[in-house]
Amino acid sequence: MLSLKSPAAFLLAFCLSSTAYAGDIYKWQDEDGIWHFSSMPPATDEDFATIEMPVEPKQTVTMRKLGTAREPEYVFFNNTWGPVELALKLTQEENVVSEPPLPVTLILPGQSEKRLLKIRAENPDEGFSYQLAYETMIGPPLLELPEEINYYPPFPSGVQYVISQGFDSGDTHNSPPNQYAVDIVMPIGTPILAARAGQVIDLEDNFHGAGKQDRYLARSNQIRILHSDGTMAVYAHLQPNRARVRPGTMVKTGQWIGSSGNTGYSNGPHLHFVIQINTGMSLESVPFKFYTLDKSTVLPDQQMMIDGVLPIK
Repeated sequence: MLSLKSPAAFLLAFCLSSTAYAGDIYKWQDEDGIWHFSSMPPATDEDFATIEMPVEPKQTVTMRKLGTAREPEYVFFNNTWGPVELALKLTQEENVVSEPPLPVTLILPGQSEKRLLKIRAENPDEGFSYQLAYETMIGPPLLELPEEINYYPPFPSGVQYVISQGFDSGDTHNSPPNQYAVDIVMPIGTPILAARAGQVIDLEDNFHGAGKQDRYLARSNQIRILHSDGTMAVYAHLQPNRARVRPGTMVKTGQWIGSSGNTGYSNGPHLHFVIQINTGMSLESVPFKFYTLDKSTVLPDQQMMIDGVLPIK
């Protein structure tokens, strides 16, 4: 919250769509008895302990103020590598004119910074005050679904795994962002393949530990990939420090992007896989089908066995 005294005054409030941001710390003692603390595990075979660091908000968009006290301007930077929808509005304004007029919803491209808002007094002889709020949503807004939402199983050919939790089930697949997710049971370290080509727009890779306690809700390693039709695939509960891609990477279908794990809000090794879209400042999951070995498609269901189809690239 920021405030200034007259002749011009403003109040700033913000609301962010955010994800977890903080990695765990590794602690170990080498053969000389020296203790090491690092954000990466030891490269050798020393035993190490993991210190769980507090999870802090990872801001999708950050803002900075330019201009003068009488005519402030606001610049917004998109920290992700994909488009973000940004909604701006004023509340409790007095003697205020904005350019553009608010409320307004804009699209901020990935890794871009833009000067989006100017504020001034409607009557320049008087002071002004206002409250500025903004919300963000990752991904391009989609007005309608693509005609077909088909994806390859996100693991290699030659293996078969069971879906332990399907669409609209259990205590974690019942809200819009994850209603149409599937949990696929697989051993830790299984190669996770891109189910479709796209761009990595967000990634977490530094969390350890798992459990069904609330403190693990924001501690899942995951990769988010944006596809050409605006859908986004999320691969979650991944093995720490095993991501083979970085934000901004363009990946091909079947490319090895990470390894399965057991991190975050989880009671056993599995991959949480979901297709999400931004429906206009709202993140929702959508039903999808998996390709099969005979090149047909199947709607995934709980307790169904799924065969890998793609070779590792």
